[in-house]
Amino acid sequence: MPSLAETAGLFADRTRAAFCLALLDGRAWTAGELARHAGVRPSTASEQLSRLVAGGLLTEERQGRHRYVRLAGPDAAALVEALASYASEDSDTSRPRNLRESVRLSAEARARTCYDHLAGRLGVALADAMVARGLVAADSGLAVTAAGRSWLADVLGFSHPPGARRPLVRSCLDWTERRPHLAGALGAALCATALERRWVRRVGSGRAVTVTPEGAEAFRDLLGAAVAPR
Repeated sequence: MPSLAETAGLFADRTRAAFCLALLDGRAWTAGELARHAGVRPSTASEQLSRLVAGGLLTEERQGRHRYVRLAGPDAAALVEALASYASEDSDTSRPRNLRESVRLSAEARARTCYDHLAGRLGVALADAMVARGLVAADSGLAVTAAGRSWLADVLGFSHPPGARRPLVRSCLDWTERRPHLAGALGAALCATALERRWVRRVGSGRAVTVTPEGAEAFRDLLGAAVAPR
């Protein structure tokens, strides 16, 4: 297992950091797609991806000529999101380089996926609503209440398998809101249901999602969350 210093060193490169942030959408990307995203040569991308795979942050699979990579799992995603939340708002990476990037960043700040759960203002609003409804307790760390478990089963059709390695709920510090949204199995189930039932839909090929009118109604009726469709 890589040491703390070795893991930290994996993020000490703009190209590798850009790859990790892009992969927070939870999907697999090809090496070529990531190269174009980061504006680097394919040979550079391949070298840096190999370092991230060897360091345990990414996993890879090959299909024919294509090499696909994704984040190694929820723990890797949480680490990337946490580090992003501590980056300075005045850093070069937080300033849009053009109008297109400004529009993308604005959309991601409103609502986006963070690996396999919802983030941005939408994610934080849903987290607040679940706490206010008594579905999640935040007295001493996050915990799903008995009412919350019933809500998950009745509304989302989800039950947490006994002995599951992934926690039912955990806090994930939102890098745009600087407040927590909900991750863990609960966050993943809510995100998957929202996409499946078209409460939210993806915007383009990035991480941004938009709330549909049906989603705004569902979030209001089921959680008491005032979320405007966009």
